Amino acid sequence: MTSHSSGNQPVDPSEEGVPDEVAADQPEVARTVVSEPAPGEDESRKKRKNLPIWQETILLLGVALVLAIVIKALFVQAFYIPSESMEPGLVKNDRILVEKPSYWFGGSPSRGDVVVFEDPGGWLGAAEDTGPSNALTGVMAKIGLYPTGGHLVKRVIGVEGDVIECCDDQGRLLVNGEPLEEDDYVPAEVGIKCKGPMTGNCDWTAGPVPEGHIFVMGDNRAHSADSTVHLCTEAETDCSDSPYISTDLVVGKVFVLVWPRDHFDWLDRPSTFADVPDPAAAPAAG
Repeated sequence: MTSHSSGNQPVDPSEEGVPDEVAADQPEVARTVVSEPAPGEDESRKKRKNLPIWQETILLLGVALVLAIVIKALFVQAFYIPSESMEPGLVKNDRILVEKPSYWFGGSPSRGDVVVFEDPGGWLGAAEDTGPSNALTGVMAKIGLYPTGGHLVKRVIGVEGDVIECCDDQGRLLVNGEPLEEDDYVPAEVGIKCKGPMTGNCDWTAGPVPEGHIFVMGDNRAHSADSTVHLCTEAETDCSDSPYISTDLVVGKVFVLVWPRDHFDWLDRPSTFADVPDPAAAPAAG
C-alpha cells in the first residue's frame, strides 16, 4: 500500500517534481537571508573597536582641560582674598568665585557690587601680590582651578558721574547726596567716627567719577587701601594719583564664597544702593 503525504508539510515550490498546482496551494514560507560581509567589512569593524583605557583617559583629560580654559576665559574664575580689607564678610585667604557674564555686551559694575579687578599699579603690597607658589599651582591658575595673584577685591561705591562725599553727621557716606546705610556689612570700630576714615579725616569729596571708571572701597574701612587712599588732597600740590579704576580692569563680580566650607555664602548687592539717585552727566575720562 502506497503512503500519501498528509499535506501538513510545506512544499518548496522551487523543488523539481512539484506540480505548479500543488505549489500554488502551499502557504508562503518566511526565509531569513544571511548575506556574506562585503570584502574589507570585517576589517573596518575591527578598526572601530573601543579605544584602550589609557587613550580614553588622555582624551577625557584633554576635553576637561579645554572646558576649564573656556570656563575661566568666559564664565567663572577662582580668586582668594589677599588682605583684611573686606572683613567681616570676606576674610583673608577665603576662596571666592567671580562670574563674568554680568558685564558682557556693554554691561558694567553697579553700585554695591563686590568686584575683582587687576592692580592698576601700586595698589597692592608685596605680600598681597603673591600668586601660585609652584609649577603645579601655576598651571592650575592658568586654567582657572587655582586662585591667581595680582588682583584686588573691593566694593563699588560710585560709578561714572557719581559724587561721593564723607560724611554726614552720622558718619555715613553720601552718593549723589543720598546717605548709605552700611551697618550690615561695614563693621563699627572704636575710635573711628565715619565710614571713610582712610584719608585721615571725615571730610572729603570724590567725583564726579569719570566715564568708564568706578570708585571702590573695602568694607573694613579703617584697614583698606582703596580709592580713598589714592585721593589727591588739597594739601598735595604735586599729586598725580587717581582714585578711580577703569572698568576695563574689572574681571567680574564676586557671587559666592566657596572656601573654607564654614564661610560659604552667596553675595548680594546691599539694598541701600537702590536708593541712590542718578548722577549728573559723567565727565569724559582724561
